[in-house]
Amino acid sequence: MMMCKKCLVSCLCLIAALSLAGCKSANTNAPSAAGATNSSGAVQRESVAGGVEKQKPAPGTGNVQGKVLYNSKPVEGIEVKLCEKFSRFLGGCDGKTYTARTDANGEYVIADAEPKVYEGLLARVFETDSYVFAASGIGGLSTTKYDVAADKTLFIAPTNLFKSDLKIVNPKAGAKVAAQNLELKWDSYPEAAYYKFSVFPENAAVTAPYVNERLEANSFAVDKPLEKGTYRWQVEAYNGEDRKLAESGDGIKFTIN
Repeated sequence: MMMCKKCLVSCLCLIAALSLAGCKSANTNAPSAAGATNSSGAVQRESVAGGVEKQKPAPGTGNVQGKVLYNSKPVEGIEVKLCEKFSRFLGGCDGKTYTARTDANGEYVIADAEPKVYEGLLARVFETDSYVFAASGIGGLSTTKYDVAADKTLFIAPTNLFKSDLKIVNPKAGAKVAAQNLELKWDSYPEAAYYKFSVFPENAAVTAPYVNERLEANSFAVDKPLEKGTYRWQVEAYNGEDRKLAESGDGIKFTIN
């Protein structure tokens, strides 16, 4: 549903869904409210358990250390950004920003940061323009802030990347179809153990017929009545450890005529 698209920026599609079904959840692509920032979220002051410090911060500064995974495996060369200010709706990072890249073990150290509370910690999805929040809540949204203390390392829980390249086969975006005998199809995704799909009506008065329906196949014969109108649908792929691998685009709509 993948992802802060352009700071997946992966949340517009998901929040849009919470608005339709009772409005949709969000991946890490930004939701739609003007000018909002992470102004009231929890502040992480304590490190996650089990951290082993890779390097000491310079005197009077602090470090942020964590790990990035994809498909439950460490990923090398991923850009991670610590942002003094962050808005999901107005350009992402702002103010003082620190950047690091993961090593062969998927680990990163953002070194020698000025002690203060930071509003954003983001991991880039490989070499795309999309990012995911290092810590995320419901639907991929992050309200976590990070309190970097002098002469200490703040350890972050592992971040799991997912891509936004799962291909929809039927119905494609803009298609006009009959409800009778409608079959939802998408391409099989490498190393996926199962999928979840959702169908959200554009009419908020209509109940979403399918939300996070799980199945192992890459197709589904619609078995519920769909009223005439426009629907948005999305598919997510997961591995055997329940880690999200990929999602389809967030703007795929079709019309029941």
